[in-house]
Amino acid sequence: MQKDFDSWNSKKKRLHHHHKAPFYHEREIWWCALGTNVGFEQDGTGKQFDRPIVIIRGFNKDTFFCVGLTGKKRTGHYYHFLGSVDGREVSANLSQVRLVDARRLIRKIATLDEKRFAELREKLQDILFGNSLSRRKAGRGRSHK
Repeated sequence: MQKDFDSWNSKKKRLHHHHKAPFYHEREIWWCALGTNVGFEQDGTGKQFDRPIVIIRGFNKDTFFCVGLTGKKRTGHYYHFLGSVDGREVSANLSQVRLVDARRLIRKIATLDEKRFAELREKLQDILFGNSLSRRKAGRGRSHK
Protein backbone atom coordinates (compact mmCIF):
# COMPACT_ATOMS: atom_id res chain seq x y z
CA MET A 1 0.00 0.00 0.00
CA GLN A 2 1.39 3.35 -1.10
CA LYS A 3 1.29 6.10 1.55
CA ASP A 4 1.06 9.80 0.66
CA PHE A 5 3.62 11.27 3.06
CA ASP A 6 4.18 14.41 0.93
CA SER A 7 0.54 15.55 1.02
CA TRP A 8 0.33 14.86 4.73
CA ASN A 9 3.52 16.83 5.37
CA SER A 10 1.99 19.88 3.62
CA LYS A 11 -1.21 19.52 5.68
CA LYS A 12 0.80 19.07 8.89
CA LYS A 13 2.73 22.29 8.25
CA ARG A 14 -0.56 24.20 7.82
CA LEU A 15 -1.93 22.70 11.05
CA HIS A 16 1.21 23.64 12.95
CA HIS A 17 1.36 27.26 11.77
CA HIS A 18 -2.23 28.30 11.10
CA HIS A 19 -4.66 26.17 13.09
CA LYS A 20 -5.94 27.32 16.48
CA ALA A 21 -6.47 24.51 18.99
CA PRO A 22 -10.12 24.08 19.97
CA PHE A 23 -11.22 23.61 23.56
CA TYR A 24 -11.76 19.93 24.43
CA HIS A 25 -12.74 17.69 27.37
CA GLU A 26 -12.05 14.11 28.37
CA ARG A 27 -14.68 11.60 27.13
CA GLU A 28 -15.21 13.56 23.91
CA ILE A 29 -15.01 11.91 20.50
CA TRP A 30 -13.50 14.06 17.74
CA TRP A 31 -12.45 13.79 14.13
CA CYS A 32 -8.69 14.24 14.40
CA ALA A 33 -6.02 14.77 11.73
CA LEU A 34 -3.78 11.81 12.61
CA GLY A 35 -1.97 11.92 9.30
CA THR A 36 -0.03 9.36 7.34
CA ASN A 37 2.14 7.35 9.68
CA VAL A 38 4.92 4.80 9.56
CA GLY A 39 4.22 1.09 9.13
CA PHE A 40 1.30 -0.22 11.16
CA GLU A 41 0.59 2.99 13.06
CA GLN A 42 -3.01 4.07 12.57
CA ASP A 43 -3.45 6.52 9.68
CA GLY A 44 -6.07 9.13 9.07
CA THR A 45 -7.92 9.00 5.76
CA GLY A 46 -9.32 11.38 3.16
CA LYS A 47 -8.27 14.94 2.36
CA GLN A 48 -7.87 15.84 6.03
CA PHE A 49 -6.03 12.61 6.94
CA ASP A 50 -8.51 12.22 9.80
CA ARG A 51 -10.12 9.51 11.87
CA PRO A 52 -12.21 9.50 15.03
CA ILE A 53 -10.52 9.41 18.43
CA VAL A 54 -11.71 9.54 22.03
CA ILE A 55 -9.88 11.81 24.46
CA ILE A 56 -8.74 9.78 27.46
CA ARG A 57 -6.75 12.35 29.46
CA GLY A 58 -6.08 16.04 28.89
CA PHE A 59 -2.69 17.21 30.12
CA ASN A 60 -3.10 20.91 29.37
CA LYS A 61 -4.94 23.05 26.80
CA ASP A 62 -2.53 21.93 24.08
CA THR A 63 -2.03 18.16 24.50
CA PHE A 64 -4.02 15.08 25.37
CA PHE A 65 -3.80 11.29 25.40
CA CYS A 66 -6.25 9.55 23.09
CA VAL A 67 -7.21 6.23 21.56
CA GLY A 68 -8.15 5.75 17.91
CA LEU A 69 -11.58 4.46 16.94
CA THR A 70 -12.78 2.25 14.13
CA GLY A 71 -16.24 2.41 12.61
CA LYS A 72 -16.83 -1.31 12.97
CA LYS A 73 -17.72 -3.68 15.77
CA ARG A 74 -14.39 -5.32 16.55
CA THR A 75 -13.65 -7.96 19.12
CA GLY A 76 -10.40 -9.21 20.55
CA HIS A 77 -7.90 -8.39 23.24
CA TYR A 78 -6.89 -5.03 21.72
CA TYR A 79 -10.40 -3.75 20.91
CA HIS A 80 -13.17 -2.42 23.11
CA PHE A 81 -16.63 -2.13 21.59
CA LEU A 82 -18.25 1.18 22.60
CA GLY A 83 -21.66 0.64 21.02
CA SER A 84 -23.45 3.18 18.88
CA VAL A 85 -21.95 6.67 18.65
CA ASP A 86 -23.57 9.24 16.40
CA GLY A 87 -25.59 6.48 14.70
CA ARG A 88 -22.60 4.24 13.97
CA GLU A 89 -21.14 1.26 15.82
CA VAL A 90 -17.59 2.00 16.99
CA SER A 91 -14.77 0.18 18.71
CA ALA A 92 -11.68 1.60 20.38
CA ASN A 93 -8.42 0.24 18.99
CA LEU A 94 -6.49 -0.12 22.25
CA SER A 95 -3.20 -0.78 20.48
CA GLN A 96 -3.41 2.70 18.91
CA VAL A 97 -2.99 5.15 21.79
CA ARG A 98 -0.95 8.31 21.59
CA LEU A 99 -0.25 11.83 22.77
CA VAL A 100 -1.77 14.37 20.38
CA ASP A 101 -1.58 18.15 19.98
CA ALA A 102 -5.02 19.77 20.16
CA ARG A 103 -4.37 21.60 16.85
CA ARG A 104 -5.07 18.24 15.14
CA LEU A 105 -8.72 18.29 16.33
CA ILE A 106 -11.15 18.98 13.49
CA ARG A 107 -14.73 18.51 14.69
CA LYS A 108 -16.39 17.16 17.82
CA ILE A 109 -18.66 14.16 17.18
CA ALA A 110 -20.08 13.23 20.59
CA THR A 111 -19.31 12.68 24.28
CA LEU A 112 -19.16 9.18 25.75
CA ASP A 113 -21.38 8.62 28.77
CA GLU A 114 -19.53 8.15 32.04
CA LYS A 115 -20.21 4.39 32.28
CA ARG A 116 -18.85 3.55 28.82
CA PHE A 117 -15.86 5.85 29.40
CA ALA A 118 -15.05 4.17 32.74
CA GLU A 119 -15.20 0.73 31.07
CA LEU A 120 -12.90 1.95 28.28
CA ARG A 121 -10.38 3.39 30.75
CA GLU A 122 -10.38 0.16 32.77
CA LYS A 123 -9.73 -1.97 29.69
CA LEU A 124 -7.05 0.45 28.48
CA GLN A 125 -5.38 0.39 31.88
CA ASP A 126 -5.31 -3.40 31.76
CA ILE A 127 -3.80 -3.41 28.24
CA LEU A 128 -1.14 -0.82 29.08
CA PHE A 129 -0.17 -1.88 32.58
CA GLY A 130 -1.36 -5.46 32.93
CA ASN A 131 -3.60 -5.77 35.91
CA SER A 132 -0.96 -4.36 38.29
CA LEU A 133 -2.98 -1.30 39.33
CA SER A 134 -6.03 -3.41 40.12
CA ARG A 135 -3.89 -5.81 42.18
CA ARG A 136 -2.39 -2.90 44.15
CA LYS A 137 -5.86 -1.61 45.02
CA ALA A 138 -6.78 -5.06 46.31
CA GLY A 139 -3.61 -5.23 48.44
CA ARG A 140 -1.76 -7.64 46.15
CA GLY A 141 1.27 -7.00 44.00
CA ARG A 142 3.07 -4.70 46.43
CA SER A 143 6.80 -4.97 46.57
CA HIS A 144 8.38 -5.64 49.96
CA LYS A 145 11.82 -4.46 50.91
